Amino acid sequence: MGRNETASVPADDVSGDTEEFDPIGTLTLIGIYFTILVLSWVYIYYIEFLGRDLVVVG
Repeated sequence: MGRNETASVPADDVSGDTEEFDPIGTLTLIGIYFTILVLSWVYIYYIEFLGRDLVVVG
């Protein structure tokens, strides 16, 4: 009789997938994106609006 491949799989690994979800990488990307948004807001607010008089185009 041949050997069954599923017999060597650990009991806690029911999905058969060896990769695990890593939320740290996702949180890091969200943090980087949020930092870029905050820095963009600071640049637009302080440099563009407070550096000159208010200009209305139209």
